[in-house]
Amino acid sequence: MLPTMTARDCMTRKVSSVRPDDDVLSAVRVLIENRISGAPVIDNIGNLLGIITEKDCMAIALSAGYHGEFGGKVSDYMSRTVVTVDVDTPVIEIAEHFATRNFRRLPVLQSGRVVGIVSRRDVLWLLKQRWQPDPDRA
Repeated sequence: MLPTMTARDCMTRKVSSVRPDDDVLSAVRVLIENRISGAPVIDNIGNLLGIITEKDCMAIALSAGYHGEFGGKVSDYMSRTVVTVDVDTPVIEIAEHFATRNFRRLPVLQSGRVVGIVSRRDVLWLLKQRWQPDPDRA
């Protein structure tokens, strides 16, 4: 049943995102207040430019700890190479990404624009919703 399901079936449609010129501390605030581990960095029309994650933000903590420097632009800290999936990507393929790589989330694109985000938890939630125990299995 899962191979026919797609990112569209489990993605989060309300995506917390940031802009490349935002202050990185405001991006940290977005991550903390929304209880998310990463956010897409998009331009004014929704094109994906990168992603900023908790791990990327650790550089801010190190800089502050060693040099007493805070801040900078999101573009100074974001990851520019981003693995994405399309809204029609099968969930089984998304699960393979999560099982074989160290990703926690993948931006979901449609016509090149961010329309959602899918996380490990989203895939597991879908599995939980669709799983029917086999009554013959002990």
